[in-house]
Amino acid sequence: MAAPQQKLEADGEKQNDGYTTDTESLVHSSDPLHPANHISDLCRRFYSLGWVTGTGGGVSIRHGNHIFLAPSGVQKEMMQPTDMFVMDFHTREYLRRPRALKPSACTPLFMAAYTHRHAGCCIHTHSQWAVLITLICEAGLQNSAERNVFAIKEIEQIKGISRGGSGSDEIAEGGRKVGNLGYYDTMKIPIIENTAHEEDLKGALERAIEEWPEACAVLVRRHGVYVWGKDVAQAKTQAESLDYSFQLAVEMHKMGMKWV
Repeated sequence: MAAPQQKLEADGEKQNDGYTTDTESLVHSSDPLHPANHISDLCRRFYSLGWVTGTGGGVSIRHGNHIFLAPSGVQKEMMQPTDMFVMDFHTREYLRRPRALKPSACTPLFMAAYTHRHAGCCIHTHSQWAVLITLICEAGLQNSAERNVFAIKEIEQIKGISRGGSGSDEIAEGGRKVGNLGYYDTMKIPIIENTAHEEDLKGALERAIEEWPEACAVLVRRHGVYVWGKDVAQAKTQAESLDYSFQLAVEMHKMGMKWV
């Protein structure tokens, strides 16, 4: 029989640094919508879409005062609930930190969405369509005056985008969501420059959030996109709507059509 200290180590628990077996309850639940389970499921789904190829990209969910974060360096299609990091929203301290894994470099970017947009979920993808959009804009091939923003209008799918990313779900007459963009609105997503280290994007992303109050996402040049929503359903809907719009815009560009 293993000694108490050996048993703790075998279970992956730490005895002297503030982590106890109580923290394991944070990631164990039979509810498929529990954040630890939900993130694992979303990572597998996004892998199948090509959004999180390799170990790139990530997902985070805020649940009350707890922030659940997918780890860095783990194959997304093999993600398990026990791989999750859990952070206290107010103190920014990790309540649960798997010893064999590294925290996501996306964490400061996710926290920016939670802090500045009161988001409940943030998704980061490495979608090829998102990357291509930033390259087309960088080259000034659609509008030479707007190389740092993707803009498109009169496309039905933009009606799935809320103003600010976490707008109202109030339904107006005719079934229109009051907080969402309309068909004749122009959807604009800011583009920031990439950096060698992901965490160094924090300042630029926060400035973009402040300067573009109606944006639900921020594109990162030659890298991907960060999308948020008031909850998982809204963030996922907007990530899907945006990726549809990015792909459509690339195909429109190939045919010589303008986005606006």
